[in-house]
Amino acid sequence: MKIVFTTDQIYLHGGIERVLATKVNYFADVLGYDVTILTSEQKEKEPFFKLSERVNLVDMSINYNRSRSYFSFENLKKVPNHFFKMKKVLKNLNPDVIIVCNSSFDFYWLPYINKSSKKVKEYHASQFNRNETASSFKSKIFVSILKKVESDYDALVVLNPDEKKFFRSDNTFVIPNPISLTNKKVNFQNKRVIAAGRIAPVKGFERLIEIWSEFLKNNTGWSLDIYGDNYIGTQEQLQKQIDSKDLNNTIFFKGTVDDITETMCNYSAYLMTSHTECFPMVLLESLSVGLPIISFDVPTGPRNIITNEEDGFLVENGNVIEYSKRMEQVLNSENLKKVMSDKAKLNSQRFSVENVMKKWGQLFNTLEKN
Repeated sequence: MKIVFTTDQIYLHGGIERVLATKVNYFADVLGYDVTILTSEQKEKEPFFKLSERVNLVDMSINYNRSRSYFSFENLKKVPNHFFKMKKVLKNLNPDVIIVCNSSFDFYWLPYINKSSKKVKEYHASQFNRNETASSFKSKIFVSILKKVESDYDALVVLNPDEKKFFRSDNTFVIPNPISLTNKKVNFQNKRVIAAGRIAPVKGFERLIEIWSEFLKNNTGWSLDIYGDNYIGTQEQLQKQIDSKDLNNTIFFKGTVDDITETMCNYSAYLMTSHTECFPMVLLESLSVGLPIISFDVPTGPRNIITNEEDGFLVENGNVIEYSKRMEQVLNSENLKKVMSDKAKLNSQRFSVENVMKKWGQLFNTLEKN
């Protein structure tokens, strides 16, 4: 089978890039598929995550300006070149399946070119707000076009059952992200907890700081480390909040690391306070090393990974006091940490590469029959 994945780039350290590398390596090395990653702006950089030598890389060098709106004149004038280059590449490759990983201009035209190929669109972000009533005439037109294009894909792939509810088409399939299982395991020797993710407003780190302030009223000697890249000055705003609460000796921004699972082994719990999530890889990584998780029960995402009161706790969204109490319950009990850790390792097997890739195989079989 010949498969093409389309995306913007694979040189950044992100969840989509990590999952894409895992999938293409499995398809190429284990199943022997002919796999190509087609990018629009790789900029001659090396992929961040290691790829099999069997995986082909093709970059179209469109190089949209990501600091500007997609619909700025600077970016719009690059669209025709993008369209014709992609059309030519796909005609030459003639893949059996084309999988669209991100949401760029090519999302809108791919169902209508290279008709012999099956087209699959992946959704990595939550679509929780997608069915809000469009207010303006312009937004109504946009939503109508979006739904028409989606209906012309052979398959839409979402990451959890809750996300499937937001689509009104019968071509939607649920396939979670995979995680490579590991022998690494937490040791609980340090009074440290961890949070990770892009330092952006959606991640809700301001809520985590409020929780931390509440937690420290009755618990001393603990520290909180936050890993991730700063986004649009969010870290500076959070640092002001930390300073105002005199927490700068217990909360630390640590930047990024190459191997987050290795890092997680030195902590006692993982904390998530995002406002929305879809299927956060960092929770799978926490389970894989046996790190208990405490998370707000946001509309989708964590509840499809965490087994409540078994490998972690789901807390009513926004309830700072309850969240702090759950932290105390976990962190002050060596027995509970051990029990949850063992369950986390066991439950992570649901998302093993082998189990998840079987679902992709089932999808391909379905597409071949249609």
